[in-house]
Amino acid sequence: MKQDPSPVKKDPASVLIVDDHPAIRAGLRALLESEPDFRVAAECGDGNSAIEAFASLAPDLVLLDLRMPGLQGLEVLAALLARNPDAKIVVNTTFDTDEDIFRAIHAGASSFLTKDLPKEEIFAVLRAVLSGRSQLPAHVENRLKARAARPHLTERELEVLQLLGRGRSNKEMASELHLSEEAVKSRLKIVFQKLGVEDRTGAVLHGLKIGLLKLET
Repeated sequence: MKQDPSPVKKDPASVLIVDDHPAIRAGLRALLESEPDFRVAAECGDGNSAIEAFASLAPDLVLLDLRMPGLQGLEVLAALLARNPDAKIVVNTTFDTDEDIFRAIHAGASSFLTKDLPKEEIFAVLRAVLSGRSQLPAHVENRLKARAARPHLTERELEVLQLLGRGRSNKEMASELHLSEEAVKSRLKIVFQKLGVEDRTGAVLHGLKIGLLKLET
């Protein structure tokens, strides 16, 4: 009787970990290597080294933090996707405001994980992404849908709002953004309209409420 050939054993998926905290990188490595279908190709603590490692190693998956020294996570995401538009990049971060989620997914991230998710949910998302399916943790998907229904500010308008939240005057904003004071006033008016508020205080309070602004500590 002819026996069926043995199934072809798949190589573990190679993962590039990008996070500026050594303890978090170590934890992610231990987590990934607890499953036989994953292996860590490299760890990077900043954006520039991540771009270099991605180019040389061509990993199957990237786990990318949002906040790092030098290049920020979204800048790294854009650079990796420019090199390979089909790259599978999962943002993994403690920064999980609705705006963080919205911007990461719309910038091309394959999924978005928070660092407090249980192991089973993390691996379910990673395996889905590797198989070419789009999958978000349930709470992330719900928050993304809620954020999508909110007003969208351009990058420049977000910068104006963030400076407003730091108490900058129009003159100070103009200096920091290299704009005229009239241009700042014009952008403030647009921000007020989009947020449905009438003044600077209302814009800051509403920005905090919907996650466009974060309190600085």
